[in-house]
Order: sequence, then C-alpha cells, then structure tokens
Amino acid sequence: MPGRDLSETLDRTISICARRETVFRYFTDSARFARWWGEGSQIDARKGGAVLIRFPGGGPTVRGKVVDVDPPRRIEFTYLLEGAAQGGAKEPVDSLVTITLDETEQGTRLHLRHAFASAKLRDQHVQGWRHQLAVFSKVVNEEQHGRLTERVDAFLRAFGDPDGQLRRSLLESCATPGVVFRDAFSATEGVEDMLANLDAVQIFMPGITLERAGEVRMSQGTAIAPWVAKKSGGEVAGRGTNVFDLAPDGRIARVVGFWES
Repeated sequence: MPGRDLSETLDRTISICARRETVFRYFTDSARFARWWGEGSQIDARKGGAVLIRFPGGGPTVRGKVVDVDPPRRIEFTYLLEGAAQGGAKEPVDSLVTITLDETEQGTRLHLRHAFASAKLRDQHVQGWRHQLAVFSKVVNEEQHGRLTERVDAFLRAFGDPDGQLRRSLLESCATPGVVFRDAFSATEGVEDMLANLDAVQIFMPGITLERAGEVRMSQGTAIAPWVAKKSGGEVAGRGTNVFDLAPDGRIARVVGFWES
C-alpha cells in the first residue's frame, strides 16, 4: 500500500508438525483456506488475486488482494476488515499480512507479521491471531497425519506378531528410522534396536499380542491410543496407553508406553 504508514506490527511465530508443502497449500487452495477460516472463504494465490475471509457465526468479512507470493515460502496480502468490526469503527480497517514458512526438523516454523497504521488497531488483533493460528495448526496437522490410526495399528501389531520379517515390514511402514520407544521394560532408539527388543518379547512373552482398544486421539502432532495385551487364547494379559510423537511426514517418531497397574 504505497504511501501508507503501516509501521505498527504484530508478530507471532508457531511451529507446526507438518511439511512446508502441506502448510502452504492452505494459502493456495480455497477449500483448505475455508477449512481454516470459515465456509465461503476464498483465496486466489497469484499477485493481484482476491482474498475473502468469512468468519463463522456471522462475524465480520475481510477482503484483500495478494501482494506477493513465493511458493512454498512466503505470501503477502492486504487485509481489509469491513464494517463496524473494530469497536464500532465506521470505516474499513486496512492492513497488510505477511506469512513466512521455514522448514525445520520438527516440521514448519510459521511467522506472521500483520502491519497496521496504529498500535490501537494492532492490539485489537493480538488475541484473534493467537486463536486463528492455533486453529490453523490443528487443521494442518489433521491433514498431514490423516493415516495416523493406520500407523498406530501397524505399530501395535509389530509389537507381538510372531513373524520377524513382518514385524520389520510393519515397523518400517509406520515409524521413522530413528524411532524412540520407552516403556517399563524397554528403552530403544532406532528401528534395528526396537526390532531386537521385539525379538526378546517373543522369547519372554510368547504369544502376547497388542491391539488397539479405543479411538486414537491426536492434538498438534502428539497422539494417544489405548491398547490391550492378549494371550494366544484371547485372554487379556494387560492394558495400557501409548503416547505417540509424530514426525512432519506423518510417521511415528517417538512412543512412550504406560502399562496399567
């Protein structure tokens, strides 16, 4: 916005457990953009393309235009909040949003800069962006980790399957090469170390298998799943819960198991 003083900035940075390409799709695909903001929201991710944000529940409408886009690293767009949305203001509130995405080992670091003409207007958006970016991270995580239940089931099956080659195949399909596993009886790092540990399970706990005993629940790249251990005849040998930390590509990176007393 040439000639406009937008020196008052709101800055916020969050980490998202997802690949950068997955995160950036939410700024190029209107269906995903609407999943984050609200039904009817749209974005045309090219220079000069229109931006429309419709908040749920009949809230205010935001209109803007894309100023610059550098896939999959950066997008900048004007942000014009219409109507009497700012504490009874009669005029639309114009501002500029810049989103920058950087790859990290944990996934993607998102940096938001929202530039305003006054500190008062800036401060009115602080809690809104805190909420919206948390919602954004949740929505992106749900897409990136869409195969989570399948991977948790594969991990649990690998724990007790008597076929060593199948145990390897299952574990490699669901976990990272450096997967870490901890419980009351195990402390392993890496697929090979865990496979050796599972060989020992077959010796000292023959016939024991694990299966999921309830819904897998996930929040922001961490999941929990209850399980039951069964003997070869089907009798219950124990119960517990696993906590899974996920890698940015959706695979399992770390597991901590809790046996019920």
